[in-house]
Amino acid sequence: MSNVAQVSEQSFDSEVLKSKTPVLVDFFTTWCGPCKALAPVVDEVAKEMTGKLKVVKVDLDEAMDLAATLGITSVPTLVLFQGGKEASRRTGSGPKRDIVSFVQTVVK
Repeated sequence: MSNVAQVSEQSFDSEVLKSKTPVLVDFFTTWCGPCKALAPVVDEVAKEMTGKLKVVKVDLDEAMDLAATLGITSVPTLVLFQGGKEASRRTGSGPKRDIVSFVQTVVK
């Protein structure tokens, strides 16, 4: 079972922007190969950082307006939000150590 909840455009504000803890958002599509490869890594990071980091997924095929608002132009894209603002962003898949290093730029 996944440790990562999927959020919609409608719930993005309450789930991400108003979160008291930092949030890692995995912007993906169901047809994206690199997104599928990244999913288990994101799930592991979510499990390991429970309590320090909230992790959610957003399917861009269902959230095109949100993608446009945030300037998401490719998938997968990981965005860290802290205090309701974007703190860091990375595009593409990668090994777990790279994803953990990325997250640690915000979550110590």
